[in-house]
Amino acid sequence: MVYAMIVKKKIRQSFDDVNHHRWDDAVKDMAPDVHHRVSGTHALGGERRGKQAVRRWFERMGRVFPTLRITLDEVWVTGGPWNTTVFARWRASEALLDGRGRYENRGLHVFTLKWGKVRALEEYFDSQAADRALTVQAECGVAEAAAEPIAG
Repeated sequence: MVYAMIVKKKIRQSFDDVNHHRWDDAVKDMAPDVHHRVSGTHALGGERRGKQAVRRWFERMGRVFPTLRITLDEVWVTGGPWNTTVFARWRASEALLDGRGRYENRGLHVFTLKWGKVRALEEYFDSQAADRALTVQAECGVAEAAAEPIAG
């Protein structure tokens, strides 16, 4: 019980770090060889390994969606410190640069932790909605919104 509460608090803090563009804090509890996977074939999609590649991904997300706000709806924790799985259900919203619309999405993050370090993070959401929003941002001058996914 206490362990699950501590993990939930850390996960909630990591989402707050992302919302406030504190990238170093957002990756501090990740293993050096963390595996990060995001659905879709767009500038934020793909897979990468390593804390620095994930940091670069967060930086890109912050540049293409500068006012993105992610709200956690629920966090579930299962397992012990040696092998923990965390499910985080969220909603995201961003005012698009064309002034006509918003990017709205819902999703689920699945974290795998071992001894307090994030070993894997998989993100599931409407990747078509993300792709449409990235297209708008690119058309409004954010070239990186149309870039190839960050690998690593």
